[in-house]
Order: sequence, then C-alpha cells, then structure tokens
Amino acid sequence: MKLAPLFSIGALAAISLFGCSNQSADTTDGSSATSQDTTVLRFSHFWPATSSISTEVFEPWAKQIETDSNGRLKVELYPSAGLAKADVTYESAAKGTIDIGSQAHGYTSGRFPLTQITELPGLSNSATQMGCMLQTLYEDGTLASEYKDTHMLFMYGAGPGSLHTTDKLIRTPADMKGMRIRRPSAVAGDIIESAGASPVGLPANDMYTSLQRGVVDGLSFPWEAVTAFKIDEITKYHTNIPFYSSALMVTMNKDKYDSLPDDLKQVLDKNSGMALANKVGEVFDKHDQMAIQAAKDKGDEIIEIPDPLNDPNWKGPLEKGTKKYLSDVKALGLDADSVYEKAKAASAACKV
Repeated sequence: MKLAPLFSIGALAAISLFGCSNQSADTTDGSSATSQDTTVLRFSHFWPATSSISTEVFEPWAKQIETDSNGRLKVELYPSAGLAKADVTYESAAKGTIDIGSQAHGYTSGRFPLTQITELPGLSNSATQMGCMLQTLYEDGTLASEYKDTHMLFMYGAGPGSLHTTDKLIRTPADMKGMRIRRPSAVAGDIIESAGASPVGLPANDMYTSLQRGVVDGLSFPWEAVTAFKIDEITKYHTNIPFYSSALMVTMNKDKYDSLPDDLKQVLDKNSGMALANKVGEVFDKHDQMAIQAAKDKGDEIIEIPDPLNDPNWKGPLEKGTKKYLSDVKALGLDADSVYEKAKAASAACKV
C-alpha cells in the first residue's frame, strides 16, 4: 500500500515532464525555450535610417515578417552599416557575422562581374526596370552562380546615376577632364575614366565629408541617394544623364536560413523575390522625381541628357567604357557577351 503514493508521484512527474515537452524545455543556461521562441535576424545595411528605402521598404518588410510568423521571427535593423562595413556586408552575411545584409555590388570590385553587366548604360532607365532585370536574371540562373554562398532574398536596383558637382556644370565629357569624380562601381569608373576624369572609390557614407573637403569635385549617384545622404546640401550642379545604374541585393546567411523550420522559411520566401524588387523600384522612382524637383526649387542648375548613347558628345565615352568592362569580364574566362545579350532581353521585358 505504501507503493501507491510513490507511483502516483512518479506518474505525475512523468506526465508533467512529457505533457509539456511540446511547449518548453530547459536550456543549458537555465532559461526556458519554447516552440514559440523568437528567432532574431540581424539585418545590416548601409542606407541611413531616415532614407526612403529604410523607412518605406526595410522597416515595413521587417514588420511584415514578424506579423506573418506570429512573432517567431524578428528582424532587427542596423542602418548606416551598423554591423558590417558597406564593402564587406555580403561577405559578413556569407560568414554569419550578420544574418541578413544589403550591399551595392559595386562596393566590392570584381566580386560580382556578371551581375554588374546590368549596370551598363542603355539597359535601365528606372529603378523599377533595373530591379526587375536583376531579379529576372537571378531567377533564370544567369547570375545565380555568384551567390552560391548565401541565400538570396531579393535583388534590387537604384535609379540611373547622374553627375552631381560642387563648382561647375558638366555639359560634355570635355568638361570632366581633370576632375575627381566619385565612382560607385567599376562600370561607372570605366565610363568616368573614358571621359577624362579621375574616378575615386569612396563608400557612400564618406561622400559628404569628401565633397566638403574637396577630396572629390563631384560624384555619380542616383537622385534619391543625393537626398538620402544629404549630398544636395553641397552640390549645386547636376548633369541628369543615365550613364549607369547600380545593382544591389538583400541576402541571408545560408546556414541561418537552413536552420529554420519549413513554415518560417515559407514566411521569408513569401516576402522575397520579384515583389520586393518591384517595391524598392517604386519607392526609388518616386523619390528620384522628388529629389529632382527639390533641386529645381532650390535653384540648382540642371542639364538634361536623356539619351546619351545617341548623343554625339557622350556616345563615344559610354561605348568605350562598355567595351572595356565587357572585355575585362571576358578576360576572367566568363561569357560576358552572352550575359549582356540576356540582360538586353530582360531589360526590354522589364521596361515600364
């Protein structure tokens, strides 16, 4: 009769232990882990916290993921390269130093040679078109080989880069001779150099002080980014010429993604791909136009060169820069011509 109470106590203990096993388990540090625990994803990007992409894309995106996962995923945003420098953000995501990162491809020259073919002049006239082209070429496998060490969430593009200067207006390539122009990528650098200027590599976050101190005389930059990085406070002259576009991406550490349960992977998959590429494009295109109007309202001097490949002054340098870049990629043993033709086809299909 004395065994019954002991059995009852043991049974109750077993029921208590195994009945709660779907809800909690003791961890090595004494805390309680549950099936509803939140997985935090640290997302580092170089855009300022007040920029349109941060406030209108990344913040709503993070909230949507938290909502769709019922709080089991939480994206912590670190703007202004808060966790990883702008030029090593992709590699930081690949190594797991951060979970998610957004980087401009041009910040790591030579790392994404095929992707940067999309930046060549004549392929894109808007951020929406650029993002669509990039995402299309990634999804059809044309560019996928350059991202095998991460899990791509979405590609996106900025609007066409124009020239913005502090002391004089650039009307023709001859006006650029002897100038120091910040270049965002190898593609833009080849074109700047072919026009007679000296391309200078600078991270976006260093441009303001470099312009202030006269380290550079101007820069090539999309209009939205001019206001995002407060370059409009320093520059007074603008050559509105679509001579290159910037490719960018949001990617995730592969091991982190693979470690998630299938339903949380589906949450990320749902909030990835072409829909996000298009969303960024819409935001950038809207703010490009707002920035142009703001420059006009401020009294800045602006010259329009909407079709430089058919402009007698600009055609030569742009074609020279294009040929040089394609030649450099082919020297790496890559089929640059094939990718360039696929980029042209994607550009036409994505034209808005």
